[in-house]
Amino acid sequence: MSSWTSPAAIAVESRLFAALAVLRVVVLVNAVALNVYRADSFERPVAGVACVGVMVAWTGFATWAYAEPRRRTALLLAADLALAVGLLLATPLVKGAGFSASLPGFWVIGALLAWAIHYRLVGGLVAGVLLATADLTLRQDVGQSDYGNAFLLLIGGPIVGFMCQSLQEMATERDAAERSAAMAAERARLARVVHDGVLQVLALVQRRGRELGGEAAELGLVAGEQERELRRLIQAQDAVTTVGDDETVDLVAELTRLEHGATVTVSTPGFPVELPAGTAHELVAVTRACLDNVRRHVGEDAAAWVLLQAAPDRVELSVRDDGPGIPAGRLDEAAAQGRLGVSESIRGRIADLGGTAELATGSFGTEWEFVVPRTATT
Repeated sequence: MSSWTSPAAIAVESRLFAALAVLRVVVLVNAVALNVYRADSFERPVAGVACVGVMVAWTGFATWAYAEPRRRTALLLAADLALAVGLLLATPLVKGAGFSASLPGFWVIGALLAWAIHYRLVGGLVAGVLLATADLTLRQDVGQSDYGNAFLLLIGGPIVGFMCQSLQEMATERDAAERSAAMAAERARLARVVHDGVLQVLALVQRRGRELGGEAAELGLVAGEQERELRRLIQAQDAVTTVGDDETVDLVAELTRLEHGATVTVSTPGFPVELPAGTAHELVAVTRACLDNVRRHVGEDAAAWVLLQAAPDRVELSVRDDGPGIPAGRLDEAAAQGRLGVSESIRGRIADLGGTAELATGSFGTEWEFVVPRTATT
């Protein structure tokens, strides 16, 4: 997720626009008071009153419009800046060519800061250049104070934009760190629960099964296999690390590590297939889940084949075995009993990546085919 569209970044932007709403009212009161005080300098008083009315109306509308993130569109921001520039350009028409103070005055910083908050450094710079240019080009004589005001517009917009950008990035990184810490704590808690409960029960069943013999021994053997599988799962979860949104991983290298002698054959392109780290790790996890099912249901020495194909916009991954296939209704029965390996470990992961998972099974064996967009992220 982009640091500009994350919930944390949007929350920061909303807080800044709330502060800007207060500032808009303050500069509006200042602009109205100054224009009333200088009303005798207006060559066209009616036009001046109309311009002040426009400022009052727009301030009220902008306060409402910017309060909701979905209303902060390019059209709204363009209208905000265009109105500020338009009022600057209207100053000589209202006050005459020899005016000293512009009609809107400091009121224009509302549009400047809106662009800086929403479009960050670049937005602040663009708005500052337009406003400063409009103010200076209308003046017959540019005084020191006029230059100073234009200079503040030029540097103030980018500085505020940079600060807004930094705040959004820090908020997004903080939320990501908090989520990672919460996930790590939950993994540790679940590991303790499993270790203190399920693993001990499975170990007891395995030991007692060997002692009793017969069918109990077979039950103990199954319990032992499940205990080892759970321990492997806990160790794999402990090794999970959080990766940045901009990190990439070579899926070819990751899948090649799964190759195991004559039992697992991995075929990949002869070039790296770079994917977002989260996407690549989820695809590897799906492949592991498929291979685990092959070992569990077909046999430890059963052969399996992994094939990766890469297109510019997607990757296609298949995992195949030559076992007896999955009996009809077995997957639905497993899901109904709460065994969610296929629905969650396989189909659920692929769905989260925005991809598709197709299963073909029969006397020829079982084959999973996955298609995932290359831009998918977790």
